Amino acid sequence: MESNAQLELAQKFVQFTNTTIFLTGKAGTGKTTFLRQLKEELPKRMVVVAPTGVAAINAGGVTIHSFFQLPFGPILPGQILNADKNSKGENKSPLQKYRKEKIDIIKSLDLLVIDEISMVRADLLDGIDEVLRKFKNRNLPFGGVQVLLIGDLQQLPPVVKNEEWSLLRQHYDSAFFFSSKAFQKSQHVSIELKHVYRQNDENFIQILNEIRNNNLSQKSFQELEKRYLPNFNPTDQDGYITLTTHNARAQKINEEKLKQLKGKSQKFKANITGTFPEYSFPTEEHLQLKKGAQVMFVKNDSSPEKLYYNGKIGTVSGFKDDAILVQCENDPFEIEVYPEDWHNIKYSINAETKAIEEDISGAFSQYPLKMAWAITIHKSQGLTFERAVIDANAAFAHGQVYVALSRCKTLQGLVLKSTLSKSGIICDHSVSQFTQHLEANPPQEANLDNSIRKYQFQLLEELYSYHDIYRFCNYCNKQLQDNSKSIKGNLTEKMNNALPLIGKELLEVGEKFVPTLKRFCLDQQDLHSNKEAQERISKASAYFVKKTEEHLQSILKDFSFETDNQGLKKVIEGHLKTINEKTSVKLLCLKSCLNGFITGEFQGIRAKAHFEKQSFRLKKPKEVVDENVKHPKLLRTLKKWRKELADRINAPVFYIASQQSLVDIANDLPSTPDALKSVKGFGKKKIERYGLDVIHMVSEYRQGANLGLLNFTSPEPVAEKKAVAKQNTKEISLDLYLDGKNIREIAAFRDLTVVTIEKHLAHYVGLGMLPLDKFVDKKKVKKIKKQLEKDGIEMLNECKQALGSDYSYSEIRFVQAFLRNAK
Repeated sequence: MESNAQLELAQKFVQFTNTTIFLTGKAGTGKTTFLRQLKEELPKRMVVVAPTGVAAINAGGVTIHSFFQLPFGPILPGQILNADKNSKGENKSPLQKYRKEKIDIIKSLDLLVIDEISMVRADLLDGIDEVLRKFKNRNLPFGGVQVLLIGDLQQLPPVVKNEEWSLLRQHYDSAFFFSSKAFQKSQHVSIELKHVYRQNDENFIQILNEIRNNNLSQKSFQELEKRYLPNFNPTDQDGYITLTTHNARAQKINEEKLKQLKGKSQKFKANITGTFPEYSFPTEEHLQLKKGAQVMFVKNDSSPEKLYYNGKIGTVSGFKDDAILVQCENDPFEIEVYPEDWHNIKYSINAETKAIEEDISGAFSQYPLKMAWAITIHKSQGLTFERAVIDANAAFAHGQVYVALSRCKTLQGLVLKSTLSKSGIICDHSVSQFTQHLEANPPQEANLDNSIRKYQFQLLEELYSYHDIYRFCNYCNKQLQDNSKSIKGNLTEKMNNALPLIGKELLEVGEKFVPTLKRFCLDQQDLHSNKEAQERISKASAYFVKKTEEHLQSILKDFSFETDNQGLKKVIEGHLKTINEKTSVKLLCLKSCLNGFITGEFQGIRAKAHFEKQSFRLKKPKEVVDENVKHPKLLRTLKKWRKELADRINAPVFYIASQQSLVDIANDLPSTPDALKSVKGFGKKKIERYGLDVIHMVSEYRQGANLGLLNFTSPEPVAEKKAVAKQNTKEISLDLYLDGKNIREIAAFRDLTVVTIEKHLAHYVGLGMLPLDKFVDKKKVKKIKKQLEKDGIEMLNECKQALGSDYSYSEIRFVQAFLRNAK
């Protein structure tokens, strides 16, 4: 297959399908150029990531860890998706750190590009999969996002420490990305670019291919041995660069060579603005050069002249104003080199167009040069050299020898400083197996056509599926039915009545339409030009729009809902918000198909639908009107008073009075303390705290409604009512604890931290009002007491350090409070 055909096939797979693609090819086949063109031309919403900072900068993207906020250590299967909380109820998933904008980007993502995939571990790729499924489609590999993996497996491998592999080997056959569970489950194709732009030497290309395929012949090995020239000592004018395995060796060579040059060093400091982490620096922050220094360009020329490219070797010929002059072999003139800019980007959403945009968060400006008598093989990845001396005797990783050899354009431009052993260039067995399978099963145009049809079917099946919406409606209805006694309003009845209709007229009808869609999509006729298919899609969309508005939007328009149970309220409101968002997206997508289905247009609308905030905003529930309340106006006054007081003392509203208590007051109109005693929930304590407030409101209402002040015997006029003092915050926590709430429940109700509530209750332990053994095990009390008496009662941190992880700060605080009172 010709190179152009391979590139065209790859481009079509990316643009017109949702298939996971592994784009590979030996060094110099144009993978980087392909990515650059995608970024400029592809209409899909895409994000580019890479495993290292420098690779990310070179690819014009961000690092995997910074975008997905994944841990650097081993990621075990299910760690991200299923482990949001630990045994103490604390969030231990990295997803807690995600900003809303980051979630929006992921939810609307069409394509994720991962460059330098050879360095990505299998568990890291599975971690990416779990994040995408968390925010997109939980049931599809990579959440349904298309993934383009770019790289050469014969180059640098993933880094795995022995202790990390001891954990990961239980789940993976190898550390390479192709062993990840997500990749194996995905529908994927591998496309290999075969035309080498870097080398024209057919003999050399043959040798490199044999190394890649793990079958280096004796003849080829002998050809390489001829390039072993241990006494080779080129002059600086020859333009050779030494490739070595370790950074210290390369640095030593460069420093020694620079010292040997006459003249004074010129120093150039990079200009760094915004956020640009040191690990992403593309060249030295402090660049030191002399006239005669051998240098390498580390960036392609951004000017229209294109005088240099990344990896070009030259010699510093002088310094002029703000330019460094570099003379390269075969160039008729010196190149005036000026500072270039590298940008550290972050992704954001454009407020108007809703497009994913690249924002510059930092910049690194420096001359695009570095000393180049020697560099590491690692840093040579992606570069091309006319002449190179390779010192790979201590090659320490699979792929390093191949990377070094393949940097050169010709075999004649290559010199081996040390001999190569066949064992040093044998590639990883798992890589060989995967590569052989790849080469034996190249994708064809038929694969492309099939993938396009499958993608169209996936989009339409998702459009007419109501499983997700029905599931959340079912969750919401169950909560409403199970807690009907503590809920006021019409939401319970509306949801219960709508659920069977959603199931029958949306869920079931959508399922029945799937076989028809499958027939149209997998038929030989093009879906876009299939008149019958387009008519059926148009009619189906009109039906589903009508039924969605009728059965789903009707619930969310004029509903009333009220409960004192704040935990329940939060759950119900969360379900309603999710139902509203999913319904809004569904309607926008359905309406886009009222005149038929065009893949590209639909894809754009679907991606932007998430950002149509106006449609997503859930309307506030209408005020609950209880027909059993005799005096609704008074009930509204009581509710307003309760809410304001609860906010003032930072307590849940039911702590002041239950909803039923307010209803009883609005029905019975108690205007004396004795009458108030008959209201359930109003005991002596509450009457002391809030009785005058309630009696005052009831009395004012009776007067306004001309109902008189029946049995009112207050010792003081209502108009001179005393203000109720703000209740002590510790006392509120104590009351809630005595009412049966645990510490975490109290913290949630009061919107305070667990530590704050622990301190409140520890105060009462210190006063002897609460028993210490309710909070700390008796055996632990003895040890904590002993340690505190030794270190000093106030030495909390010292005590914790001495006792270790089996004792918590919380336990020590309670014992501290007890000991203070004992004194």
